Amino acid sequence: MTNRESAQAMLKRAIIILEEAKSLKSKGAWNLVVRRCQEAVELALKGALVSVGIQPPRVHDVGPTLKEHSEKFPFEFRQYIPQLASISRALRAERELSFYGDEESGMPPEALYTSDDADDALKKAEFVLEKCQNLLEG
Repeated sequence: MTNRESAQAMLKRAIIILEEAKSLKSKGAWNLVVRRCQEAVELALKGALVSVGIQPPRVHDVGPTLKEHSEKFPFEFRQYIPQLASISRALRAERELSFYGDEESGMPPEALYTSDDADDALKKAEFVLEKCQNLLEG
């Protein structure tokens, strides 16, 4: 499998995960929307890295790696790397909380998130996936 094929497969999985997130929103599972959006963003950005021959690190936030290798991307994608990295970092910060809750305060994940949080995560994930799709189609 070529880098391009691997990247496209990763993006396809990210799109499926984003569709799951949208379905979860309709069920009011806002914490799970945030979690799935983080997963979709992580996978899509790792696909972007693979598409230019970079082996993505085994971490949940690949924003620093995008920045480190920004010169390998075409300008049309590179111009968005600061924003993509910011989204990756922000959603990464929510990864555990959105799934396990806040152990310190004893708050379950369902009590930590609102519909607005889910909308924000979906908007961010849709932006990232759109930029990654454009990269792979270009």
